[in-house]
Amino acid sequence: MLTFSYKHSFFLIFASLILLLGTACKDSVMGDDEVGGGVANPSPFGGKDLTNITYNPQDFALQIPPGFPPMEIPADNPLTEDGVKLGHFLFFDPILSIDSTMSCASCHHPKAAFTDNLAVSPGVDGISGPRSSMSLLNVGFFNKGLFWDGRVQTLEAQALLPVEDPVELHEDWGNVEEKFRRSDFYPELFRKAFGIENTNEITKDLATKAIAQYERTLISGNSKYDKIFYQNDPFLFPTDAELNGNDMFFDEQDPTLVTHAECGHCHGPPLFTANEYFNNGIDSVGSYDDFMDRGLGAITNRELDYGKFRAPSLRNIEFSAPYMRDGRFQTLEEVMDHYSSGGHPFINVDANIKPLNLTEKEKTEIIAFMKMLSDTTYFSDPHYNNPFE
Repeated sequence: MLTFSYKHSFFLIFASLILLLGTACKDSVMGDDEVGGGVANPSPFGGKDLTNITYNPQDFALQIPPGFPPMEIPADNPLTEDGVKLGHFLFFDPILSIDSTMSCASCHHPKAAFTDNLAVSPGVDGISGPRSSMSLLNVGFFNKGLFWDGRVQTLEAQALLPVEDPVELHEDWGNVEEKFRRSDFYPELFRKAFGIENTNEITKDLATKAIAQYERTLISGNSKYDKIFYQNDPFLFPTDAELNGNDMFFDEQDPTLVTHAECGHCHGPPLFTANEYFNNGIDSVGSYDDFMDRGLGAITNRELDYGKFRAPSLRNIEFSAPYMRDGRFQTLEEVMDHYSSGGHPFINVDANIKPLNLTEKEKTEIIAFMKMLSDTTYFSDPHYNNPFE
């Protein structure tokens, strides 16, 4: 009986090995039939083999509006059709959050100029951060730091932070990478975007590169202002109020004839941001120690930078209320009241922040000009909206 059991076991093991080898051969043969379906083959080195999926990167044709500067694209992250496509899905996918309830788009809605129309933004745990979400329109042109305080220099670095921020998506990048690797959907997209050969090569660095690629395509430059001043539309003209607002905004006329509103110093065309950091006098402080939010100064550790924040773009400003870094102003009228008053003086308040004593008519005309910067042409464009819908 012992001899019989031994032989019986041996033949069972041998038969099992033959079956496994046959299955492996079958998977190898069937692999080519599964190309394009997102099905990955097992790999003897762990993960799943992706080489049966075609990798053929094509440049993404970025359309720069007339009058805009060229965009600086990192040499190690060129825009490709498949890279932008992957980034588009990742931007709108709540898979990046710990409980799959929030995505990048949760705080950056397309029709809110890629903000969330909240004073400060709550994360997955319902905890609100200290600042308002910034618009991402034309963010690919911002080359002097990102976030309100300029803490990072690239979109790739920016995309890393919200995922692990406990006040935002509160997830771990290691977990997110595993979600991507186990997905029936993402391995094929990562393969096509970056040419990886195995699901184990899916990393947070590739994910953030894709998100950055997509964010660089969020360009808005087809407003009434653009059509008149950059596209030379022969059938479109500014109203008297818009023209007066233009003159005050840019201080273009004789100072004896028009009020200087000093707006253009921090919000110059074509991006309508100086791409710099300013103390615009919204905080009442008696010393540097009184700044509750040090802004750029918390990054540079220079007192002169305390209370300085990035000047946001005014493009689509009418859709991104409330205003300022903490959303303290609900309307553009409140914003104009602040600048007309001259704000709160301090040592490092920008020199252009001073009492302007604008009349109600002048404030209304400047707002009319700012609304010339509204561009709704992308609202219905699928490229700017949720690809899962």
